Amino acid sequence: MTAACAALLLLALTGCGTGGYTSEGSQGAGKQLFVRACGGCHTLADAGTAGTIGPNLDDAFAQAREAGMTSATFTQVVAGQIHFPISTTSTGAPGMPNIDTTLPLCDDVEPGTDCVEDQDQAVSDIAVYVGAVAGTGVTAERPTDGKSIFANTCGSCHTLSDAGTSGTVGPNLDSSKPPKELVVDRVTNGQGVMPSFKDSLDPAQIRAVADYVSSVAGK
Repeated sequence: MTAACAALLLLALTGCGTGGYTSEGSQGAGKQLFVRACGGCHTLADAGTAGTIGPNLDDAFAQAREAGMTSATFTQVVAGQIHFPISTTSTGAPGMPNIDTTLPLCDDVEPGTDCVEDQDQAVSDIAVYVGAVAGTGVTAERPTDGKSIFANTCGSCHTLSDAGTSGTVGPNLDSSKPPKELVVDRVTNGQGVMPSFKDSLDPAQIRAVADYVSSVAGK
């Protein structure tokens, strides 16, 4: 299994195109960007995120790390996947959005929308961060307040003004203004492209995010 995992990672590295070799980036900035732009879709223990739409990044890299592959290699894989995402999957599962969706340039979006000034630098920051921590077993303390849980888990898919998020995969919550019980049901059980989070969030966390969303949506 470890050899196969390592081979797949090398294939991803060589087959994802080239956005330039990524070696310099800020792990601190990368962690913040990852939580904002990626955490709603990916689980990464160090970031405290529990997204389940995309691969669990700790699981994806743990075996290859044990097999001796380095953080520098993981950094290139992550950078390549952000620059050249697989947007359409053979299974029909949601693909990864393109970089103009995950990391839109501030010049291209309305003021107040979550954005970056330099996409290449943002990709480098995220890639260096994920490459350094994915699969290491380091776990961040999971948030318990609804706003933080929403930002870490839901914000990359949903727009919610109070949280400063502008995701477009799922409904705009300011427009739909879901009641608390509906939020509890959707977060717990999922629906359509939205996955269930009952295995990654405990009941208290689900109630906290439902209380938060229902109290601020559309306000």
